[in-house]
Amino acid sequence: MTPQAKIAILQHLIQIPSVNDHESQVADYIAGLFAPYPQAEIKKVTYADGRDNLVVTIGHEGPQLGLSGHMDVVAAGDESAWTHAPFAGEVVGDQLFGRGASDMKSGLAAIVITMLEFLEQGTQLPGSIRLLATVGEETGEYGAAQLTDEGYADHLAGLVIAEPSGLDNVVYTARGVIDYKVVSTGKGVHSAQPENGINAIDNLMKFYNAVGPLMAKHTQTDPVLGSLLHNVDLISGGEQINSIPAHAELMANMRTIPAYPNQVIYDELAGLIAQLNAEDGAQLDLSYSFPEEAIPGDPQAPLVQLAKQISDQVCGHDTQVVGSGGANDGAEFLRAKADFTSIEIGPGSNTSHQIDEYVSVKEYLQAIDFYEALVPAFLQQVQEPESITE
Repeated sequence: MTPQAKIAILQHLIQIPSVNDHESQVADYIAGLFAPYPQAEIKKVTYADGRDNLVVTIGHEGPQLGLSGHMDVVAAGDESAWTHAPFAGEVVGDQLFGRGASDMKSGLAAIVITMLEFLEQGTQLPGSIRLLATVGEETGEYGAAQLTDEGYADHLAGLVIAEPSGLDNVVYTARGVIDYKVVSTGKGVHSAQPENGINAIDNLMKFYNAVGPLMAKHTQTDPVLGSLLHNVDLISGGEQINSIPAHAELMANMRTIPAYPNQVIYDELAGLIAQLNAEDGAQLDLSYSFPEEAIPGDPQAPLVQLAKQISDQVCGHDTQVVGSGGANDGAEFLRAKADFTSIEIGPGSNTSHQIDEYVSVKEYLQAIDFYEALVPAFLQQVQEPESITE
């Protein structure tokens, strides 16, 4: 496949506005690229109307390596603020612009093209590759959760997620995330008669004032990821200035570390809610939005070190083995029955989720070379680990 053809595939992906939805259009396009190859097993796994995950498997008997990328992108915001239209895929010099150019349609395109080139060239792989293209990563990783629950990761020997780490970084560990909401229900009355009502804001603030010190007790730090983070980011309540509020709520975001599994946090928050609800007039309700566990990882794992070695060779730089402050689909896939290492490495820039998001064309093309070298090397390593030298 020519470089121009590879760039055109990425441009086409960017031109599909899969903003927190409509991933089926992306899945249909990618499935169409594999359709000429009868040896490719193509499955669409429907999450909701217009939202299909895509699983494509190629190769032979032996170990299986997963290559994963999500098909959704975040909103472009004020499109008039963009210098380059967000859904055009415009190339200027070495930069290809568009929403998802970095996060993460360049990584998705690179792993798709890697598989297509193996098919085109008739490459005899010592195992198989499974593409896991997911929906809903940006809003909860529920596509990866669905694929995991339905067994599509149960036979993986390793997983590479093409998130935009940059090819000079192999991410082997990542923070988890807990988004939670607390709703306080009170009784609204005229503010001249507060004794006849229940102030929902007052009760919510009791939680707010207590939860910070409670989370601050988690003083253990991770040498790579740092400490547990807890931030209350949204608060709302009340109806008007002369009414005792009957409703108030807050939402908080936590970034967890392996030392504190999510269940520890759930238990503590539930305990605090129960304690406050024991007070007269308090009614606090706690809910969660798609929480994810932290990924512990091992920097010396064979897949981690192999990815570093190959990236060094392909790209000519000293690849770093690092952690990530953000969650990724690997947190869901690691719930599968198989025991495997998940890493994150892919093309991208520091413009993800920003105006004029872009990816370096050179790095995008290098990523394809990297994956094409990594896949057979890893499959061979799993089959014959003693043949792999440092």
